[in-house]
Amino acid sequence: MPLEWLTPEWPAPPGVRALSTWRGGGVSIAPFESLNLGGHVGDRPEAVAENRRRLCTAARVPAQPVWLSQQHGAGVLDLDASGDAGRIADASFTRRPGRVCAILTADCLPVLFASDSGGAVAAAHAGWRGLTAGVIEAMVQALAVPPQSLLARLGPGIGRAHFEIGPEVREALLSRDPEAGHAFELNARGRYLADLALLAQRRLERLGIERIYGGDACTYASPGRYFSHRRDGRTGRQATLIWLEK
Repeated sequence: MPLEWLTPEWPAPPGVRALSTWRGGGVSIAPFESLNLGGHVGDRPEAVAENRRRLCTAARVPAQPVWLSQQHGAGVLDLDASGDAGRIADASFTRRPGRVCAILTADCLPVLFASDSGGAVAAAHAGWRGLTAGVIEAMVQALAVPPQSLLARLGPGIGRAHFEIGPEVREALLSRDPEAGHAFELNARGRYLADLALLAQRRLERLGIERIYGGDACTYASPGRYFSHRRDGRTGRQATLIWLEK
């Protein structure tokens, strides 16, 4: 299977590059086959390193992405102040060409940002815990760019039809957005189906970001293309990257 990726469809300024990986074209074996980019899931380190090398070569990524130690929180890393990989954070941003923001996911929602001027880009890891912690709000605050001048792109994440949660998770999400009740549907099991993309979209809109794209690619429903923790349990991670061209 060749190494391929999703190129976001959004009107980002010239010089902004972004992609979300598909799972083919790597060297990892089951249950991580094949382009697993996560170094924390139990895969062989040499396989992850080779997968990352192949991605950077095939997609002409200008530098090694800054791989964060994601904790489902609201920490934001300024890559221009500290480009150290492995830092605990769930979002990163840069204003310097050639530095690459990276988010790893297997159902959580990656959210990309770009400024109108093409002077700043960012990526955030927004699962339900991250949304509850306020990662989107923290990212926009750290960027210090007027929200009206930002574009946002929602990457591949678990779709509403497959994201079942308990009432305690619903309450946690509603605590940050009390008017988001329509993002949840009670099912026959007495639990809720949650629309993660809609919840993220609402957060962005409440911050004043009007141009929001994507959010329709479901990781759970596409086993040949994406890793999904909810679907497979022990599995790999895809990456969503964004950078400014040199």
